[in-house]
Amino acid sequence: MSNPPNSPTFALPPFDHVKADVILRSSDGVDFRVFRLFLSLASPFFETLFDLPQPSEEANADMEIKDGLPVIPVSEGSKTLDSLLRFCYPCTLAGDPVIEDFREIINVLDAAKKYSLDAIQPAVCKSLFTPKILEAHSLRCFAIACRARMQEQCDLAAKYTLREPLIPGWFKEIELITSTELLSLLTYHRKCSSAVQTLKDDLSWIPAELQPRYGSSCRCSDKESWRSSGTPDWWKGFIVSTFLDLLDKPCAESIQSNVEQVKRTFFTTTSWGTPMRDCTLCREVAPDRLRELTVIFANKVEEVTSKVKLGLKL
Repeated sequence: MSNPPNSPTFALPPFDHVKADVILRSSDGVDFRVFRLFLSLASPFFETLFDLPQPSEEANADMEIKDGLPVIPVSEGSKTLDSLLRFCYPCTLAGDPVIEDFREIINVLDAAKKYSLDAIQPAVCKSLFTPKILEAHSLRCFAIACRARMQEQCDLAAKYTLREPLIPGWFKEIELITSTELLSLLTYHRKCSSAVQTLKDDLSWIPAELQPRYGSSCRCSDKESWRSSGTPDWWKGFIVSTFLDLLDKPCAESIQSNVEQVKRTFFTTTSWGTPMRDCTLCREVAPDRLRELTVIFANKVEEVTSKVKLGLKL
């Protein structure tokens, strides 16, 4: 039998249990039949609410009673309320929901704060602040962490934003953060960039065996310096280009992209079918040495940037 127009609908299991002892009604008219015990154990807010003397139906005409159960209207929509309650229920009855919508995550965190559901925050963080999501949405994660006042997650997301340009593009959650928080993030990014640039002043951290100096046998050296140092021009170009990219994005990905670009020049042929770089010596040894250098370079960048602190206290 269909429900009359504008009548509340019922939530999905397990929030439709016939033995439930209270009904929470969402703002969009969905009834969640729940157990007070579960909510009381998860939230001191609900524990206090349910401990209050409940007036009889005759004494309180304003309270709706449905199927013999009191109906408590809440301001959250059914989607948010469903996620919130699943975090409250035992895992044998309702597993933690997978929340992929960033706006919904914000709604759940706001509701958790409202109802003093402190235990929910770590669970939400576990599903949101994963390497995969942070790599793709570091700025959005940073904004959510600031909004929820999650210091550890804020610091972690800030680290991942180093993969973004110094001046980031617009993102949906930017209005969630204050000008102070945004300035702190940009300052952190700039300090990390400056820290990485100091590596350019002294390249002694690069093992000698990985620095190509082949003398006159190398055909990649420029005309002015090849006789004296034997340093290939592609090596100098790689150093300059990489540090230029690190100025904007001080992270390992900037190194990797430059390494791949150099390696391609050794195996790319011209329209005449000849190698773009015809130095046999460099073509034989450079790719493997660059591969080793990538790891050392990335570790060095991580070392210097890890010493820079965000400087934002939530």
